[in-house]
Amino acid sequence: MAPEQPGKAKTSKAPPKTVAEFTILPLTLPTLSGLPEQCKDPKHYIYVKPHMPSVPTITDERSLFVANVPIDATETNIRTLFADKLGGSRVERVEFDAAIPAQTMHKRWKTDKAEKKDNEQRGKKRKRNEEALVAEGVIEDEDSALPSIWPGELRRSGSGAIVVFVDKSSARGAMKEIQRAVKESRSIHWKSGDAALGIERYKSHNTLTYPTPSSLQSSLNAYLTQFNALETLRNKHRKHARSVPDEDGFITVTRGGRAGPARLEDAEKKKAELEDRKKKNAVKDDFYRFQNREKRKEVEMGLRRRFEEDRKRVERMREGRGRVRPER
Repeated sequence: MAPEQPGKAKTSKAPPKTVAEFTILPLTLPTLSGLPEQCKDPKHYIYVKPHMPSVPTITDERSLFVANVPIDATETNIRTLFADKLGGSRVERVEFDAAIPAQTMHKRWKTDKAEKKDNEQRGKKRKRNEEALVAEGVIEDEDSALPSIWPGELRRSGSGAIVVFVDKSSARGAMKEIQRAVKESRSIHWKSGDAALGIERYKSHNTLTYPTPSSLQSSLNAYLTQFNALETLRNKHRKHARSVPDEDGFITVTRGGRAGPARLEDAEKKKAELEDRKKKNAVKDDFYRFQNREKRKEVEMGLRRRFEEDRKRVERMREGRGRVRPER
């Protein structure tokens, strides 16, 4: 029986450098702690092409579309990648399409310092903002919100981003540098962001899940302070609504009774204006043509009637003037 010949060693096929219109750029991710040796220096592939959306914009010519960004990608990471590893192109901004938020997004409280400074210059807008603030209710900010339980935010797997450069030449230079790096099989290391990954992320999550009583107390104090300020504004708004009539002359009645005497003069003025408006907008008696005919006919009949009465009175006076009255 013939001896078996040893099989040939399998050689790994090199990954493609392009797919469709995308250029495939391999990135070397940092090694996470707690992983086995075969997971050292993992590779991550991003897909880059000039940005050509279906609806053109003014920034298309100086933008690149990047697909499959790393999950810890931030604007700082992207800027560092192009500035240090890909020719030093200057990035204006980065627009990500999706993210897994690590903490709740809070609306801006309208009575902070920036809003106060702006409202001092525009008195009328300040009044509108206070009314809107009362209507919206309690809005949590960073101080009054509960502590976060996740360290930083991550991108969804397969997310994309639009990298907008300062000018057209920077975008073209960055794309050429990416193609040159792929052709030369250059090793490009990805710099991780502030968000912890791997087992460290879950250790931090476990720690943040049980905050200290002092941190909880500070957030509660900030929340109650904000709530009291909003209640003061609401009460002020209710008090103002109780004493000021609306455009129809009515005064708002709220629970708890009136806080003070109503402004009767304003109410009477509103009522008089409402009556004048009704009279002005009502249908007049001489609106139709037949009404004008009837009115002229009535006037004519009245004149004839008075004429006949006056004629009879004159005749009686003449008859009485010609008679001789005997003395008794």
